[in-house]
This record gives sequence, C-alpha cells and structure tokens, in this order.
Amino acid sequence: MAGGWTRDGAVQDQIDDTVADAVLAARASMPAGESEPFCAVCGDDIPEGRRRAIPGVRTCVTCQGGRDKPFATAFNRRGSKDSQLR
Repeated sequence: MAGGWTRDGAVQDQIDDTVADAVLAARASMPAGESEPFCAVCGDDIPEGRRRAIPGVRTCVTCQGGRDKPFATAFNRRGSKDSQLR
C-alpha cells in the first residue's frame, strides 16, 4: 500500500527498477570477445567448457572465485526485524 502522493504499486515499481538496473550492470561487467586459453592470473589452462560457456573469459575458476569474493554480499531476504538483528 502506497501512502502520500504515490499510487498503489509504486514501491514494487521501484524494486523492479532497482533489480533491472542491477541486472544491466552485471551484464555490462561480463567479459566479451574471444576467450583466453590460459588464465591471465596464474597461467593454468582454462577448460574448453568454461571458454564455451563464458565468451571472453580470461581467468580460471579458482582465480575468478578469488576476484569475486569482495563483491559477495549477504541479502536479508526475509525483511523482518528479527532477521536484521542477528
């Protein structure tokens, strides 16, 4: 239920827009082009399956996992105050 000068459903529209923006940002940061046969970080072989699955990949799974770790966040999907206090 929206309040004030907003219409009903305005909050959901805002949530949908936020999710759409996040998806576009994630897609924009994905690699593109031809994949490298060897990892740019450690030099190990990048498996053919990974190179076909992700066009433009430049790192092996292990190195990419290390690069993605700082971006991992925990989302409070329940939204209750009890879960926020933990």
